[in-house]
Amino acid sequence: MAAPGLRGAGLVRAVLRGWQLGPRFAGEWVTPFSSLSCCQRSCLSCVSGATFSGPRLASASRQYGQGSALDHFLGFPQPDSSLLTPCVPAVSIHKEEQDLLLVHRPDMPENPRVLRVVLLGAPNAGKSTLSNQLLGRKVFPVSKKVHTTRCQALGVITEKEAQVILLDTPGIISPVKQKRHQLELSLLEDPWKSMESADLVVVLVDVSDKWTRNELSPQVLQCLTQFSQVPSILVMNKVDCLKQKSVLLELTAALTEGVVNGKKLEMKQAFHPSSAAKAPNIKSVGSSRRTGWPHFQEIFMLSALSQEDVKTLKKYLLAQAQPGPWEFHSGVLTSQTPEEICANIIREKLLERLPQEVPYNVKQKTILWDEGPSGELMIEQRLLVPKESHVRLLIGPKGQVISQIAQEVGRDLMDIFLCDVQIRLSVKLMK
Repeated sequence: MAAPGLRGAGLVRAVLRGWQLGPRFAGEWVTPFSSLSCCQRSCLSCVSGATFSGPRLASASRQYGQGSALDHFLGFPQPDSSLLTPCVPAVSIHKEEQDLLLVHRPDMPENPRVLRVVLLGAPNAGKSTLSNQLLGRKVFPVSKKVHTTRCQALGVITEKEAQVILLDTPGIISPVKQKRHQLELSLLEDPWKSMESADLVVVLVDVSDKWTRNELSPQVLQCLTQFSQVPSILVMNKVDCLKQKSVLLELTAALTEGVVNGKKLEMKQAFHPSSAAKAPNIKSVGSSRRTGWPHFQEIFMLSALSQEDVKTLKKYLLAQAQPGPWEFHSGVLTSQTPEEICANIIREKLLERLPQEVPYNVKQKTILWDEGPSGELMIEQRLLVPKESHVRLLIGPKGQVISQIAQEVGRDLMDIFLCDVQIRLSVKLMK
């Protein structure tokens, strides 16, 4: 018999169907609302993790998900927790419910522990991908293009008595670059603001980028220096992309200046001169210009796409939580509103699908956000672009691009909100 996870994944694939492009009206292209049959909706209810054998309870939290935090403090009956494995909470489709949950008194155990973690790194180092994996649900946008994350976003991991608060910051940049490319001020300010309340700093380095991997950026080093009292760890990401793992030894020496947790690295046994010759970008540890940070407490080498790799890091973070009151109810996954999550996911798809600077010029406007008669989330968002050529790029041949974007967004949102999602995207020229 297939494992429950595999059966669930199969159900998702079975019930999802393609969005088709609708007609063009007065220069505006629209993808129609997609719908799911009654049978398909019941299948999705299974995928959302319902564990009752009988009918699903009708509760005030509606699509927030079985066993939601709202059900807990509103007094609705809950399934026997001993029969359930720890699950990742969904996000409510209603802003009011999400706001209520964020301010509700945390349901702390007798000996609560807490840890505030800031993720620092250059743009596109993989911070949002790592955050999503740590949380167990995709709530932060991810793209191969830089500056996908535009401002600080907060995620919450709660397991047993420990609560870890993740602050996923924008890729840290210099004031010169922010001004030159007319980027949001948040890209410059948020990483520094996050450090003020951090208990631990996770510095992420993309070791697959041969041009930047051999040293920490001046901005990251400046941030670590200014907040040197905050403990920090180094996470070397995308190690699966390296053909020669021996390069990791020299990278470790450069990024830590040969010191980890107050101890000098002993690399003689594992060092091979030939590997240094194949890694010309590695600078000498004894270089006069600082390349790394000699105060990291630990080093993790992983792929943020690997659940097993990330699980090790997650256990470490939970173990580092110190005695103290929780900041959030255990049902909180993120501080973002549902509308913000949706807008970010759409923006992610635009960045992935559109070339060069085009996606950065798209303005998003939510026209409709409502709950349908069967509890499904109905969304309509208008995408405004400055040029006719951009309209054609976004629509694509026979509407394939905009249709595919709507389909991918719908899939992601169903996993975040654990409910049926009907989404319509329209493209219009700015006036």
